[in-house]
Amino acid sequence: MPIPLVNSVASWFLKKRIHQMELFIKYPNEVQAELLKNLIFKAKNTEIGRKYDFSSMKSYTDFASRLPIQQYEDYQDCIERSRQGETNLFWPTPIKWFAKSSGTTNAKSKFIPVSEDSLELCHYNAGKDLLCMYLNNNPQSQLFTGKSLRLGGSKEIYRSNGTSYGDLSAILIDNMPFWAEYSSTPSNDVSLMHDWELKMPAIVKETKSERVTSLAGVPSWMLVLLNNILEATGKENLFEVWPSLEVYFHGGVSFEPYGPQYNKILPKEDFRYYEIYNASEGFFACQDQNDSKELLLMLDYGIFYEFITMDTYGSESEKVIPLSEVETGKNYAVVITTNAGLWRYKIGDTVRFTSINPYRIKVSGRTKHHINVFGEELIIENAEEALKKVSLVTNCEIVDYTVAPIFMEGREKGAHEWIIEFKNQPSDFEQFTTELDKALQTVNSDYEAKRYNNMTLNMPRVHQAREKLFYDWLKKNGKLGGQHKVPRLSNSRDYVEELLEMNS
Repeated sequence: MPIPLVNSVASWFLKKRIHQMELFIKYPNEVQAELLKNLIFKAKNTEIGRKYDFSSMKSYTDFASRLPIQQYEDYQDCIERSRQGETNLFWPTPIKWFAKSSGTTNAKSKFIPVSEDSLELCHYNAGKDLLCMYLNNNPQSQLFTGKSLRLGGSKEIYRSNGTSYGDLSAILIDNMPFWAEYSSTPSNDVSLMHDWELKMPAIVKETKSERVTSLAGVPSWMLVLLNNILEATGKENLFEVWPSLEVYFHGGVSFEPYGPQYNKILPKEDFRYYEIYNASEGFFACQDQNDSKELLLMLDYGIFYEFITMDTYGSESEKVIPLSEVETGKNYAVVITTNAGLWRYKIGDTVRFTSINPYRIKVSGRTKHHINVFGEELIIENAEEALKKVSLVTNCEIVDYTVAPIFMEGREKGAHEWIIEFKNQPSDFEQFTTELDKALQTVNSDYEAKRYNNMTLNMPRVHQAREKLFYDWLKKNGKLGGQHKVPRLSNSRDYVEELLEMNS
């Protein structure tokens, strides 16, 4: 079949999905209520279904009053039993796959169940929907005349007891339908290579002569790959390597710190960036409009949503609400119930609704990745916005960063300690620190109050990281590549102490 015809047929097929999306956009709460009803019915004879008497549940009120809010530690023993081959524990169909992600306070790694339902109805449908929205917004696209350069995890798939585990991206690549593999690069063999430092040159070698029309991956690691592509080809920008490149689908970490660097290597005003919001636990939202920073919450992937108001989070009066009760402008912790058997599960992310008709969100941070030692309530969204402001003022470019508190000692006030790796460093570090402090006060009134007359917080302390400090730290901790991220904000000094020692 000629390439233009392939493109037309694929576009027609994917655009049909738009009409189904219109249903959950028009009737969001009804769709969510019916979804919860189906999840409860399907799992009524599982161990968890019998424990909480799913058979007699008639409403959301029944569901919310009987099931406690869960986190990974509450699920850990049950998940381990499932990994050993036990079935019908929290989902009626056998769980064949477990997505391995970063650990908790009790374990080095988490193993998130991935059912056949979640693989097909959530993760793979989301991939198709993302393309559908993009094509609907860009009817002249020639996306299917080339391939998507995907950058997945660097873990292998490990198998035992009839179950498999590895990075979510590795599980998706290992099980993807033939049409997706045909339209992707690099090959599965290269994508699933375990050693990141061998994998990178292999990807460069295999993809530099392909016809690449789209990119997909985490911004930090994709930037490393793309710079290696330019170095290997001797080109100035990526359009000299791939003239038909038109869009980058990104997620995993905030794009804000990397924007200026991408603009340099992708110097076209009409090049598109599309953001996604997914995790090992599921695919939650994606950008549905060109040039937007808002993400449409996807309501028909087998995920039922609840939210905890952040001003009550972790307290005795913690307030959990369904989607129908959220308000714009407020920060909420996300709670999900899924078609992989996670029930009222806290995923650790916070979001802010920008719209409720339809439901659109921005990811504002992590419940654990924030600094609130002095009542300043600094979240990742604040840090990213402040860094964007100060980068423009001081004409610098940031590669990576982390922040931790300096605790009060005696009469000495507290402060925030930043370690920042620059691609182009500011000419005046004192000015950079001053501008950073001013920007943080502009975007966070709690921080501003604590900084007033140095009442609680002193000026931030900023360290310049040596080149590849964060890369070396990730390598030392076995976290190179794929979905692994530098911890941005922390209430403890564990990360920053280790990084300062490596930076000396």
